[in-house]
Formats: sequence, C-alpha cells, structure tokens
Amino acid sequence: MTNFKGIYKCEICGNIVEVLHTGVGELVCCGQPMSLNEEKNEEEGVEKHVPVLEKENGKAIVKIGEIPHPMEDEHFIEWVEIIFESGRNCKFFLKPSDKPEVEIVTDEKIIKVREYCNIHGLWSSS
Repeated sequence: MTNFKGIYKCEICGNIVEVLHTGVGELVCCGQPMSLNEEKNEEEGVEKHVPVLEKENGKAIVKIGEIPHPMEDEHFIEWVEIIFESGRNCKFFLKPSDKPEVEIVTDEKIIKVREYCNIHGLWSSS
C-alpha cells in the first residue's frame, strides 16, 4: 500500500513520484519497487536541510536551513511545500541559481513544511 503524500524514488533512473491517491498496489519503475523517502527532521552533516518557518506581517517565509543550503548545479533544493491546517498546500519549485527560500502571503495556520534536496532527499519541519 502506498502512503498519501508519500515521495517515492526509483533508485535506477531517478524518477520521483508523489502519491495523491493511495492504492493497494506497489509503485514500480525500471522493473524494481520504488523507495519511499522518509521525512528527516534532524540535522546531520555540514549542509543544513530542516526548513525554518518565519511569519511576519501576514507573510510566511521558509528558509532552508539555519545556514542557507547550497544552491549549485550538482546540489540544490528542488522544491519546497507548505502544508496548511485546512489541508491545502503550496509547492514551489526551485533552480540551482535561486535563493534557498520561499515567501507566501497568508494568514492560514501552517502545520508543516517539507523540502526535497536532490542529494539528501526529503526533509520536514516536524
């Protein structure tokens, strides 16, 4: 069975899938089962990955790491997702040349922030 909002990766070709509707089947790519990325939320190593949420004047600002994460061609944050208490979410896709942060105007309660590093995988704020 798949996990709702689970991020699965093919270890052969690198395809990444997010589950929007769960099912009883197994996700397969390149003839092999895809790996579920577990959300990490404790820092390890030099690069910092845990999303940091700041709210000010009706804005939510998400910074990746207390020390900004590198944004280089070979190592960068691919996307940032903000999940609201209402169940809504916003996803922002980043490029290596972008700053490792996103900003959104909102008064909604944010319950979690997730981000995906192309090398170190899935990270969350909780």
